[in-house]
Amino acid sequence: MWDLGLLTVLLGMWRGAAAGCLGRCCPGTDLMCTSTDWRMDRIFGTCFCDENCQRAQDCCFDYPSMCPVEHCQVSQWSPWSGCSQQCQPAFRQRRRRVEKEPRNSGDACPPLEQRAGCLEYFDQRGQSCALAQGPALITSAEFGKGRPTHEPYGEPLDPGYCVEFKMASLTPHCAADGRSHNRWTEYLREGYMVCVECQPPAMHELHRSCGGDGAAFGREELLQWQAIDNPRCRGTWSRVRTLERCSCPQVHHFVFI
Repeated sequence: MWDLGLLTVLLGMWRGAAAGCLGRCCPGTDLMCTSTDWRMDRIFGTCFCDENCQRAQDCCFDYPSMCPVEHCQVSQWSPWSGCSQQCQPAFRQRRRRVEKEPRNSGDACPPLEQRAGCLEYFDQRGQSCALAQGPALITSAEFGKGRPTHEPYGEPLDPGYCVEFKMASLTPHCAADGRSHNRWTEYLREGYMVCVECQPPAMHELHRSCGGDGAAFGREELLQWQAIDNPRCRGTWSRVRTLERCSCPQVHHFVFI
């Protein structure tokens, strides 16, 4: 059986004229983007040079070399924006731009915008928000990595504390919805132990506590929680103990908002 590479070289020398996909790389599906030459399946006749030929398997033999795959390329993410509103659960966002469009069946561009839940603790006048009592608002521990650890004049902030909870119930909406910033909720399970950090600025300076941490309730009391990134992801848990530092696996490690 002939080797396809050798066959390609011999055919090119024999014809001595431009054929195949030379100068015929067409985007999308284009039934007019054709040539008469050997196909990639070693059949001689009409062959195609549009992006769909890879799926239809009727490309001209030289399509991969004449029309090389070019995947989409995007920039790095921009910094996260501030919260869209003050003193209530809201969202922040970040964006990236397309630096190179895909060509010749290259991978499509990934999402160019992401949103994540957040909460501003001060209003537009710089006054601390007096939030109404409600469920504990939580998000992934990744959010805490961006929080300041020192005062503007250099003094270290209170590192806070960790609370262990036993998950009692949760809604089906916690399953992953395809948005990468919400993926952390898919690891929530009934009966699992989770760790939630209380850090500034979520930690009240005077009382050294976070809203919804359950400090005023007993171990058997069921308390409510809600994922700030996905308001329909909510449930109940019971407080187990307070720790100086969280020791749960990363997928079960969260922060109060």
